[in-house]
Amino acid sequence: MFRASAKSIRFSLSRVFWRKGLQCLLFLAGAAGWSHAAAVPVAPIVLQDEQRSVEVWPAVTILPDPVHQLSIEDVLARADRFVAPPPTSGTLGVRREAMWLHIPLAVDAASDGRWILELDHHDLNRIDVYLVSDGRVIDHALLGSLHPRAEKDLLSRSHAHALDLIPGQRYELLIRVQTQGAMILPIQFHKFSALLRHAVNEQMLQGVLAGLALCLILYSLAQWVSLREPLFIQYALMTTGSLLFTLHFFGLGGQYLWPGSTWFEVHAGGLSALMATAGSFLFIGQILSGHAPHSPFLRVMRAGAALSGLIALAYMLDILNTQMITAIVSILGLTPAFMGIQRAVRLARLGDQLGRTLLLAWLIYFGCTAVVIGVIQGWVQMNFWSLHAFQFGSTVDMLLFLHVLGLRTKASRLAAMVANQERDAMRSLAHTDPLTGLLNRRGLGDALGRSLVNVSDDQLLAVYMLDLDGFKPVNDQYGHDVGDDLLVAVTSRLQGHVRQGDVVARLGGDEFVVVAGGLGSPVQAHELGLKLLGAFGSPFSLGDIKVKVGLTIGYALAPTDSNDAFELLKLADIAMYSGKQDGKCCMRRFSGTKLHQAAA
Repeated sequence: MFRASAKSIRFSLSRVFWRKGLQCLLFLAGAAGWSHAAAVPVAPIVLQDEQRSVEVWPAVTILPDPVHQLSIEDVLARADRFVAPPPTSGTLGVRREAMWLHIPLAVDAASDGRWILELDHHDLNRIDVYLVSDGRVIDHALLGSLHPRAEKDLLSRSHAHALDLIPGQRYELLIRVQTQGAMILPIQFHKFSALLRHAVNEQMLQGVLAGLALCLILYSLAQWVSLREPLFIQYALMTTGSLLFTLHFFGLGGQYLWPGSTWFEVHAGGLSALMATAGSFLFIGQILSGHAPHSPFLRVMRAGAALSGLIALAYMLDILNTQMITAIVSILGLTPAFMGIQRAVRLARLGDQLGRTLLLAWLIYFGCTAVVIGVIQGWVQMNFWSLHAFQFGSTVDMLLFLHVLGLRTKASRLAAMVANQERDAMRSLAHTDPLTGLLNRRGLGDALGRSLVNVSDDQLLAVYMLDLDGFKPVNDQYGHDVGDDLLVAVTSRLQGHVRQGDVVARLGGDEFVVVAGGLGSPVQAHELGLKLLGAFGSPFSLGDIKVKVGLTIGYALAPTDSNDAFELLKLADIAMYSGKQDGKCCMRRFSGTKLHQAAA
């Protein structure tokens, strides 16, 4: 019942959230379409040289041209129809109609008259600038992203036109703007030095941010080539799309990457946004699906990436226009984050830093994207911060997502390390004796096989089979616990009487094997065996109990007696059994059909 109630509450809250959100959007949309019904007198812009840069928007009035047929003569005849723009200065939103802007000018008598008009938003397809004096057009300039670059007055990143004005004169400036994207219109008059300073500052900012993004892309590609981890190529796809979008948005693409290409000017913004969206679907899906490559969540996210690709293809073939792509991307671009929020919240509640980092990145992304969408739709006033909000936000997100990538890589390495440790532990359990920690029969076989590779006539290998004498009476008298303690003590004593690099193994019960390589002669092997035999002359102290056990040893030499591991163990076992039959506490060597005896 509680679970059902919680689910009902969540559904109610979700419904309220979306209803309120829709109401806010409708309110903003209504505000965007609002304008004064009547013309309003506007004071002219006064151009004074000491100001260096002058904002134009306070003096702007607008006249829509829905059918794109008004000529400059028609507009001059309709001067009384210009109205004040919406209150969000600097942007008119996404509009299908052409828009005429009227700006009255007054040139200060002390001015030299040389000013530059700048529209600092690249994605404006066609701009007609008319300078009017006493009702006559005295200057006309054609600007815009689709206008051939070679025909422009100033080959700048933005749209700029030099004006030669007469000091003390009044003018009217009429600007016709037509574009498939958003009518973002940051308009200023500059002196040449101020324009240069503004252009250099903007180029420096774009260079730093673009350079950082490019470094991140190259790093992720290098990591992908090295590790073949798909997350790196998905991160590179997402970051590349974001970088191309900002390069197009701020005019660097048209200035440096595809100068003069009309197709790229029209399609670059939408295609790059869809590339970033597809990369986001793949990256977030891979990050949040963990190690479940066939999870439903990952399949849905991959489907979202495929949908982004299909929409991009339709846009490339001009099946969809720019206005449609703008609307689609405004929704689809936020979808990967919305789909991943629930999983990220769950991770954050568990204390996982990956979930917290994703939530922080999305909080920044939603805020900056909302600002940019507001500017594009004409809901938010245009200024330096709102115009660059997406770029600043995407840069921070790139770094946060790189941190996410590092967290995921670290987690993968830890998982691999744990898996290796578990594999080593399983291998150790399979190859070692749990009581003494010595190699068991399987581990001895591997070690003996490796040791036999290096044997020669002057590098002998001795295999000693050892059996305790008197172990069973101790085990019967004192119990298995004391017997186990005795086996551990025997292990310690054997390890203390062999050389570094020699192998000690327990086959089971009270049987041990010692493998000693690098022996120069049979005499050296014999002496080592006597050393082991003599090590059991003193009793073992097991707490308050002292017990004494002896040792019977049988051994064989490689390559003298055999070069086969199984055969060597068999010969050593035969020699040891022979010693048991002859009274114990002795050492025997079996070579061929002959036993060699050596007493302790």
